[in-house]
Amino acid sequence: MSSKPIDNAKLDRIVAEARHAAEQRELGYRERALKMYPWVCGRCAREFTRTNLSELTVHHRNHDHDFNPPDGSNWELLCVYCHDNEHSRHIDHVRGGVMAVEEAPPATGNPFADLKAMMERGGK
Repeated sequence: MSSKPIDNAKLDRIVAEARHAAEQRELGYRERALKMYPWVCGRCAREFTRTNLSELTVHHRNHDHDFNPPDGSNWELLCVYCHDNEHSRHIDHVRGGVMAVEEAPPATGNPFADLKAMMERGGK
C-alpha cells in the first residue's frame, strides 16, 4: 500500500472554496434573517432548533422577494404552516376577499333555528 504525498496547495484551495461558499450563503437573506432573529415563528411562537430549522421560513412582509433591506425590516420568521396561511390570506386580499360564486355557494342552513325550543325543553 503506497501513500500519496499530501498536496497542501490542493487542500488550501478546497478550504478556501468552502469558506467562500459559506460566505456567499451568509449573504443570502435566509441566513441573515436566521442570524438576526430568534428561531421562533412570529405567529404561533413555535421554537426551532437545528434539527427542525428547515421548517422555519423567511416571510417577506411586503411580499416582494427582491426587497431585502440589510436591517431585515421586510422579513419575519414563520413556520411553514403559518407562512402558507399568510400567503393564502394575501391571495384572498388580492382577490378582494370574495370567492367566486361558483366556488362557494351561499349558506342556507341556520344552526340556531330551534335554539329557543331546545332551551325550553332543557336539552331533552
